[in-house]
Amino acid sequence: MRITAQAKRETRKRILAAARRLFGSQGFTGSSTRDLARAAGIATGTLFNYFPNKEAVAMTLAAEALERGRTAFRAARRPDETLEEALFGHIAFGLRELAPYRPFLGEVFETALSPFSRSATAEQGEELRLRHLETVADLLRDGGLVEEPHFVSVHLYWTLYLGVLAFWSRDESEKQSETLVVLDRSLGLFVGTLPSPRGD
Repeated sequence: MRITAQAKRETRKRILAAARRLFGSQGFTGSSTRDLARAAGIATGTLFNYFPNKEAVAMTLAAEALERGRTAFRAARRPDETLEEALFGHIAFGLRELAPYRPFLGEVFETALSPFSRSATAEQGEELRLRHLETVADLLRDGGLVEEPHFVSVHLYWTLYLGVLAFWSRDESEKQSETLVVLDRSLGLFVGTLPSPRGD
């Protein structure tokens, strides 16, 4: 029997919904692909037709959350905000959407977003990185930067962003408020490496 595109979309949604529940209740390490397939109401072999492993499922949850954060950030932007404020908002909105997954995302990001990674999720991590940096490039242009930032500045930005994610994943302060301090200081370092915007 042929499976329709609609049926495939519904199965994929069911897997992701099951992963949200399962990773939230049993933790990422405590959940196997067999558990995930059972929770989604499918065979384990069927799960692998959609995702190569549970890390890929978690990265898909993260990518979708960050996309929601990006959309919410764009809707909330103010015309008078500074470049630092725009960058701060972009990241903060993303962290807000990632918050339900905070208990397990640290270990997933550690593998998928590491520059040393050779894992199956490294490709997804690279897609996430490029999507994020595209938005940052848009914000830099909106902020009046005519020149493309030097590759060292881009590398510094991504390194600082990963540091913020790592800190956030373990931040025990109320509502992870200390993460916002780390984010603010990190963006100050990054913006300090940029050329002056036009008109300066």
